[in-house]
Amino acid sequence: MSGDSRRAAARPERLTELLEPVVSAAGLELDSIRVGRAGRRSLLRVVVDADQGVDTDRIAQVSRAVAAEVDASDVMGSAPYTLEVSSPGVDRPLTEPRHWRRASGRLVQVPLSDTAGTVQGRVITAGPGGVTLDVGGERSEFGYADLGPGQIQVEFGKLAGGAEDSAPGGGGPAEEGEADGH
Repeated sequence: MSGDSRRAAARPERLTELLEPVVSAAGLELDSIRVGRAGRRSLLRVVVDADQGVDTDRIAQVSRAVAAEVDASDVMGSAPYTLEVSSPGVDRPLTEPRHWRRASGRLVQVPLSDTAGTVQGRVITAGPGGVTLDVGGERSEFGYADLGPGQIQVEFGKLAGGAEDSAPGGGGPAEEGEADGH
């Protein structure tokens, strides 16, 4: 039996206790922790999120803080590990009220728990009791118990600010020479 197989795996509960305050201090929420293998190393995957989203600068900041905390503890043992800190991808199922709240404005598809059907609509609001979707131009309200795991639909070609942003002089970045009128 090799030394690697006798090594105790890091417990996600212990990692959560250790890392939740670190992630919270960075103004983020700890979404999930997974420990796996990557060759001879352990792989620690930490997923963080926030209502306003998470940019790469915040990911880098919390990644450094998480690495420092893990390195200062014995939670991963003495073996080398690889740390991955990321935000949830678009493919994460919407299962919690906070997931639905963070999907506000997004197009989603969701199975209905009382039928074999699905509904597709845009999230208008998500509160403690349920979700309001724009389904074909009409507001439809659903309790969380009525919905299965929702899935954000990727929309290609949708402009954030509308068509005027793509027109010349539509408020995009200044072109070279524009400052002096040439």
